[in-house]
Amino acid sequence: MAYQALYRVWRPQRFDDMIGQEVITRTLKNAITTNQISHAYLFAGPRGTGKTSAAKIFAKAINCHHQKDGEPCNECDTCKAITAGTLNDVIEIDAASNNGVEEIRDIRDKVKYAPTVADYKVYIIDEVHMLSAGAFNALLKTLEEPPANVIFILATTEPHKIPATIISRVQRFDFKRIAASDSYDRMTYILKQKNVTYDDQAIKVIAKAAEGGMRDALSILDQALSFGDNEITLDNALLVTGSVTHELLATYVQQVLAGETKAGLATLQSVLEAGKDAERFTEDFISYARDLLLYQQAPQLVEEAEMGSVSEDFQALAKQTPAATMYAMINELNAIQQQMRFTTHPDVYLEILTIKLAEIGQAKGAAPVAATTAPVATATPTPAAESQVQALQHQVDQLKTTLERLEQAGGVKAAQPAARPKPRVTANQQEKEVNLAKIYPVLGSATRGKLNQLQEVWPDLLNSLSVTQRAVMKVSQPVAAADSGVIVAFDYSFLYQRATTDQELTDALENGLDRMIGSALPVVFVPKDQWPTIRKDYLATHKADLQQHAASHQATPAPDGQPTDAEAPAPDQPAANPVVTKAEDLFGKDIVDVQHD
Repeated sequence: MAYQALYRVWRPQRFDDMIGQEVITRTLKNAITTNQISHAYLFAGPRGTGKTSAAKIFAKAINCHHQKDGEPCNECDTCKAITAGTLNDVIEIDAASNNGVEEIRDIRDKVKYAPTVADYKVYIIDEVHMLSAGAFNALLKTLEEPPANVIFILATTEPHKIPATIISRVQRFDFKRIAASDSYDRMTYILKQKNVTYDDQAIKVIAKAAEGGMRDALSILDQALSFGDNEITLDNALLVTGSVTHELLATYVQQVLAGETKAGLATLQSVLEAGKDAERFTEDFISYARDLLLYQQAPQLVEEAEMGSVSEDFQALAKQTPAATMYAMINELNAIQQQMRFTTHPDVYLEILTIKLAEIGQAKGAAPVAATTAPVATATPTPAAESQVQALQHQVDQLKTTLERLEQAGGVKAAQPAARPKPRVTANQQEKEVNLAKIYPVLGSATRGKLNQLQEVWPDLLNSLSVTQRAVMKVSQPVAAADSGVIVAFDYSFLYQRATTDQELTDALENGLDRMIGSALPVVFVPKDQWPTIRKDYLATHKADLQQHAASHQATPAPDGQPTDAEAPAPDQPAANPVVTKAEDLFGKDIVDVQHD
């Protein structure tokens, strides 16, 4: 006979053989023993957790005349026929390939015929969520009132896709993921039965890589057996699963926590050269960071998950690593993991991740325990820290200059009525509220023509966004535009806050502008209720710059020092105010209303 995969050979044939589903198996056995059998069941849960196996065992148990305590005997002709799949009264249907109305109508027509050999006719519909809406409707009446001696068992991995009208007509059983310790026990039992030598750590690696699926665990075990010539070693298990050893992962984490960028990059390079999968590496890193956090609060949970193999290095690292540092690292890991799904160069993202994590380690001051015993010395600033300090100092200087100009403008207008409220701009909230450092450069070169161009393509730009992004941008409109950027005002502050923190939205807008007008203009957001005040303050604080700009663009003098006739002002027309000219250039003459004092 040809070779069969382990998950087929060792498929459960009794309820007691099933792993990790004790509540479900006990309920089904009691129902069989007490003869309280329902006409329809729904088995829902992740892949490889025993849904189809439980359905077949249930079909054998209710048709076995020698069943004991709800368990089939597996010796009678009926049990053997169901196990071999040759009994006509137990019909297994794959809904993924038979999802039409005609297939369900065929079931509805045949279900009225009595079983030929068995006591019950059992229909096992696998992946039932793949049925079409019409097929579900065709199944409804039969499922609610099936003929006598007919039982439906529906199995699915996505119960949320099944109509509520179907779920209300069945008994639902939710299969849970199988614990790594249960998978480990099952695999060691199988290997002992096959007389195969194995490494305990290797089986633990396979159990954790299966992520709660017993079938996945046996498939990986089968692959490791083939790779190692009927011997399971730790190296073989790591190669098959693409996982990284705890020692290597611990070394990498210690290096980035200590801010050792070069050492971390070298360790990462050795991981990639060994053929490890980049996505698997990030998964292992996230699990490792989570375990560090959990060990600080509930060590017993980590010890159970790791099946008692918690090293001393891990314990020491958990004690000396601040929780805030791990939060920041997990956020970076999650962001990189999302970006890696759409790239063909994951190694580049891992290198960037290493540098970022090392910077987090430096910023949080997470140093090894030995460093705490050293004498306190003056810290030498790193190049990254110096650049951050210079950038912050530059922002402070800009804020001081803006504040002085605002105070001067306020002093001139002290006798006027109370001015409108200023935009809520502070040093700590500049990025969250109104970023004047990005708005003012756009205002300095904004033109009405550029704004008209943006307003024309704005509806098409919004239509190119996703549904969620379009909902955020629906109550926004461009209010100023230049070759250096575009300013977008929001009617509601909470949508403005959401847009400022959504980098994907900003990228989508800039990419859309690049396609429609040929240039990816930087997009700056602003609340609509603060926009008039920002516009007025800009014109007031930059009055001197506007006058100088206007002076540089005056008419070129003739040889005798007088302006040319074409450019000389009319005798009865006063010289143009540069502030008014700039306002008209920004917002249009039809909007600007000039009132003389």
